[in-house]
Amino acid sequence: MVYSILIIIPRFNPTRFGHITKADYKYMFPLGLGYISAVLKEAGHDVQCLNINHFDGTVKEIIDKALDVKKYDYVATGNNAVEYAVTEVILNVARNHPSHPKTILGGPIITTEPEIIFESLKPDYGVLGEGERTVVELLDALEKEKSLKDVKGIMYRDAEGNTIKTGKRESIEDLDSLPYPDLEGLGFREQLDNMHANDSFYSCIFDKPRIYSLLASRSCPYQCTFCYHDGKYRKRSVKSIMEELRQMVKRYEINMVFLIDDCFAVDEKRLYEFCDEVKKLRSEISWDLKWICQLRVETVNKELLRTMKDSGCFMISYGFESYSPVVLKSMKKFIKPEQIAKAFKMTLDERIAVQGNFIFGDVAETKETAKETLDYWKKHGEGQIFLDFIQPYPGSEIYKHCVKKGLIKDRLEFIKTRFKINDGLNMTDKMTDGELRALRKEVQDASGKYVKYALPTSVKKTGDKTYSLKVRCPYCKENIFYNNFVITDMWKYSYRSTCKNCYKRFTIVGPVKKIVYSQYSKIEPMVKMYRKMKRLSDRKTI
Repeated sequence: MVYSILIIIPRFNPTRFGHITKADYKYMFPLGLGYISAVLKEAGHDVQCLNINHFDGTVKEIIDKALDVKKYDYVATGNNAVEYAVTEVILNVARNHPSHPKTILGGPIITTEPEIIFESLKPDYGVLGEGERTVVELLDALEKEKSLKDVKGIMYRDAEGNTIKTGKRESIEDLDSLPYPDLEGLGFREQLDNMHANDSFYSCIFDKPRIYSLLASRSCPYQCTFCYHDGKYRKRSVKSIMEELRQMVKRYEINMVFLIDDCFAVDEKRLYEFCDEVKKLRSEISWDLKWICQLRVETVNKELLRTMKDSGCFMISYGFESYSPVVLKSMKKFIKPEQIAKAFKMTLDERIAVQGNFIFGDVAETKETAKETLDYWKKHGEGQIFLDFIQPYPGSEIYKHCVKKGLIKDRLEFIKTRFKINDGLNMTDKMTDGELRALRKEVQDASGKYVKYALPTSVKKTGDKTYSLKVRCPYCKENIFYNNFVITDMWKYSYRSTCKNCYKRFTIVGPVKKIVYSQYSKIEPMVKMYRKMKRLSDRKTI
């Protein structure tokens, strides 16, 4: 039987506070749902995709309209725990529509807390972990009326209404065997055509960025306490990666590839092979092609950096997290502060942009360990490392610590209402609430004082909402021109950017925003109140 299936891509960005919801193309392309769409089509099913991000109106209005046009057997969606609210709306709208399609939910939102989320969101079927093999087997079993107990990695209700969770599904070993994600079905070309230079701090190096996200491996061989990943680490062959890139780069005129793997360079030989191949690809096209990846600091050396840069790499994302050896050990990072310093300096010296963060508030954090990190950051960070506080992502070790310690008393309530705004849980074992609040203030003050901001010296309108900016880089002092910037408020704009010359990051701001950033700690109460009001409004309007 061929099933008719509607895959719904959730709205990833929250609705604007107090405003009517509009189409928004500024989001990371959902590769997971792209793979699901691809395997379902490969299995012969009639698959349509509804990318809510590309439509005006509320989520309910958009879905109802799609379900009014055609009757679907199944509605499938997936998300992470941060976006509980929009996932709830999607499932409720589908469930209550007169056509009554069955619903399937996958992704980290249900994989990390299966029993809680399944009972709360009430999908007809839950898909846990990697979904490609699972969802095809699930539909096959439903079609042939086989026992669902034999399908690994799902949740469902039996005839008596009991919730059944089947055994864990093994990881997909041969990633090369999977089809490429379904880009056209999810509206990828439409997203590309609506990208702007200031969509992100890295897209601004191109006036008309066309970004392709690629998954070259799955999971991670490390077990950092603040992170969650399912299954063992596996990697695609360079041959498979390059076949995909050659096809997609030329078809969509891609000028930037974002390798979203947690650890792209665990195998250094593989990274060198990739650099050689992507360099060949760059010679086959008539436009520039750059790429970004994530590395671990202990893998870095000058030869590697120069090879990467020569093949088009312009930015590397590192997991720094802390400069305290005590905290790094607690986080299970298995790196040393001196390795962080070495990798950071070498990368900047090679004129490659750095994306990295220091996150405070680990279980082992103290006033002294936080000082170690802040002291290094103030002296050497050059505004290239962002400061933030650790988030207890569901499924992570630190999340389980918070549950065990009683900091998270109601896991569902936390996921639904508190997780998204990071309301300041004190996850440390040795810092008082007052000391943690003081640290937050110190971090905010430091961000305002040490991070570089720049007011444009020239702003010229080039379209309906697009502008051309001339900005003097606060680092290399060169005048840099940025085009295709969307600015909705000429006084209060703020965009993280990367210099096209020295590749260091800074923030381009309007006059009011410059004051706000420099005085952030003084206006923090108003900012927190705004966030709470916005969260409540978002839940009502999505």
